[in-house]
Amino acid sequence: MIKFNNVSKVYPNSVTALKSINLTINTGEFVFITGASGSGKSTLLKLIMKEEEASSGKIRVFGSDLISMKKKKIPFYRRTMGIVFQDFRIIENMTVFQNVELVMRVVGASSRAIRKRVPYVLSLFSMEDKADRYPRELSGGEKQRVGLARALVNNPNLIIADEPTGNIDPSMSYEIMDLLAQINKRGTTVLVVTHDMSVASKFDFRTIEINKGNITSDTSSKSKVNVQNFLN
Repeated sequence: MIKFNNVSKVYPNSVTALKSINLTINTGEFVFITGASGSGKSTLLKLIMKEEEASSGKIRVFGSDLISMKKKKIPFYRRTMGIVFQDFRIIENMTVFQNVELVMRVVGASSRAIRKRVPYVLSLFSMEDKADRYPRELSGGEKQRVGLARALVNNPNLIIADEPTGNIDPSMSYEIMDLLAQINKRGTTVLVVTHDMSVASKFDFRTIEINKGNITSDTSSKSKVNVQNFLN
């Protein structure tokens, strides 16, 4: 579970990115976080990933208290999540297999475990036949599949996808979302941050909209709560 209690974030330049946010995301949920550039959604992600510190409030992520967490524990905490980036962040001089196995090596996995796990995860994204290819030989959609495999390979509690469809064509965007939905069905909590409401609207998942540091709507497939109605 991810829980924000009255969380605010004010940057040193006095810009207020989040204003007393209250938010609960349950284990196993698939959630879209939407909003225009500068709305605060990226700050929300950075707080979850412990890249930024909250100015006030409390944050707990899968039992970890992020406010009191010591710096030496942050790298271990981040290993419990997988990150999918808009710009792929694939290492160009490594093969697909090497890009994915690197994540396992960082956490100290054995060579035997790597040989077993990496081909299996690549097969989930239909990339097993491209294990020896280099990024320059892949399409944008294939690179994003590698990013998804890399995010999933350590079996994380949480996958965060930051604008995962920003650099691929619309048809591939929906395919990537379908793959994320399949990951979610395996029990992994998935957060997708996007400014593209058209992508979120195609899927029957909870959608949280942030505007000027406030959560202005929180919509699920079963109910819709327009928070703005209560703010007026």
